[in-house]
Order: sequence, then C-alpha cells, then structure tokens
Amino acid sequence: MSRILYSFSVIAFGLLLGYGVRLANERGLVRLRWSMPVLRTFLQRLALLGLGPFTFIGALWVVEIREPRLALLAGIGAFCHIFGGLAGALLARLFRLERPQAGAMFCCGFFTNIGAIGGLVTFVFLGEAGYAYVPLFKLFEDMVYYGVGFPVARLYSDAKTAGGASLAARLKRDPFLLVSIFSLTTGTTLNLLDVPRPEVFSQLNALLIPLTTVILLASIGMAMRFGKTSAYLKEGVAVLGIKFLLVPAVCTSIAALLGLGGIAGGLPLKVVLVLSSMPVAFNALVPPSLYALDLDMANSCWLISVLGMAGLLPALHVLLTML
Repeated sequence: MSRILYSFSVIAFGLLLGYGVRLANERGLVRLRWSMPVLRTFLQRLALLGLGPFTFIGALWVVEIREPRLALLAGIGAFCHIFGGLAGALLARLFRLERPQAGAMFCCGFFTNIGAIGGLVTFVFLGEAGYAYVPLFKLFEDMVYYGVGFPVARLYSDAKTAGGASLAARLKRDPFLLVSIFSLTTGTTLNLLDVPRPEVFSQLNALLIPLTTVILLASIGMAMRFGKTSAYLKEGVAVLGIKFLLVPAVCTSIAALLGLGGIAGGLPLKVVLVLSSMPVAFNALVPPSLYALDLDMANSCWLISVLGMAGLLPALHVLLTML
C-alpha cells in the first residue's frame, strides 16, 4: 500500500504543482521571469536531457544485461505504441467518429507515458533493477513517434499542413533521441566492462528518479485544461480499456511467450506489464494541435487516463505479485 500511495502522491503532486503555478501566474499572485511556454520547455529539457540520462546510466551500470533476449524489450516497446494506436483507430470506427475525433482517438491509443509516469512506477514497484530496463523498452520510442504516430495522425486531418522534414532528418537532430542513445550506450559499456559503480549512485537515483518525474509532470500540469472533459466521458472510458486492459494483456502475453519471464527472476516480464499499461502521454496532444484534430477530446482522454491511475496502481501491485 505504501508503494501505491507513494507513486500516486508523486504523480498528483507534480501535476498539481504545475497547474497551481499556472493559475497563480494567470491571477497575478506570482510573477514569473519566463513565459509559461518557455518555463515548460526548460523543465522538460532539464528532466529529459539533464537528470534522466544520469539516472538511466546509473541503473544500467549494474543490472544484468548479458542475456540476448533482453533486446526483445525494444521491439515490444515499439509494438506497445503501434498496437495501441491501431486499437484506438478501430475503436474510432466502431464509434463512427468524425475524422478530427478519430485522429484524436488514434493519438490517445498510440502515445503512452512510458517515461515520466512509467519510469516512476517501475522504480517504486520493481526497484532500480527494474528501472534499468526502461531505456531498453523506450529505445525505439522516438522512431515510432516520428515514423508512425505523427504521419498517421496527419492522415486524419482535413487541414492543409506543411510538409515536415523526413524521418531520418528529424531523428538526426532530435536531442532527446541522441541523449537516450548516449545513456544506453554509456551505461551498457560500463556494465559490460565490469567497472565498479560508486555506492552513491543508488542513493542519488532514489532521489533523482522521483524528482525527474515531478519536474516533467509539473511542466505538463502547467498546460492542463479541465473545461470540456465531461463531454468526452465515453471516449475517455474507452481509452482506459485500451491503455489499462487490452495493450498490457497483449504485450505481456507476447513477452511471456518470448521467454522474458525466465530471465532475471521474471523482472523483464514485470517491466513489460508495468510500462505497457501506462496512461496516455502528453505527446498525444501535439498532433491534434498541429493537424487540426479534436484537441478537447485528446486532452479529456489524457486527463481521464491519468486519473485512472488511482485504480490501475492497486491492480498492478496485485498482478506483479502473481507473476
């Protein structure tokens, strides 16, 4: 119970902190040196390009990674997004949604919060050893985001949007992908060379992993909108079914069939269960903004899925004890 409460408390604190800062700024209670978009960008870069790589390197440094089957985690991670997006698209057809709403449903099924929330829940429930597998699971995330998620979302748009750079060009200049590869390479190299890791890393990760999550969620909270959530309850509940039931059931079954339950005491299988059952990522709101999709619906489904964590976390705790 303490792990469940701790995870939910960190998530709620981060979101409410950001939301509170935005309200205080709008009402003149505080005077920020930077504009809200600039502050949000700074916080995201601090977490993802500054603190995140440090925690990933520290965790990868000591975890068991010599098993070749662990490479399957990257493929399962990519499949998690693609299958969720496909489920969202099929659900949109079942509901007979118009193109802007269907595109938003696809985005909510496709984009999953593996980093900020998934990383925290993995660390709290499975420890530093489990957290070390998060960058492996996320390895192809940017590739499927840019190569599949954004292009498919654009197909739902009726608006004429300007053509973007090619996938290769986007990936080549994406600092988040480059830093992720650097972290994975550095941590893996130190591990394989059997370089002793300083004891302080364990204590630092226990502090920095929750702090990174708070910073990221605070940046998200600064953009939260509640206005029209009640108008999309049906779609929000449907997205809960995709994110919390369908995707984790399929992805965990595939991981079990591939033998990940027989590695490191079943830890990789548990990581797949946790990360594949995470809520809608805030990235799901970006394509609707770019391609004139239903942003209100995407925002509502995102918020409902985050609130659904209150029920997901106890269920995950029970399921993890069964694996």
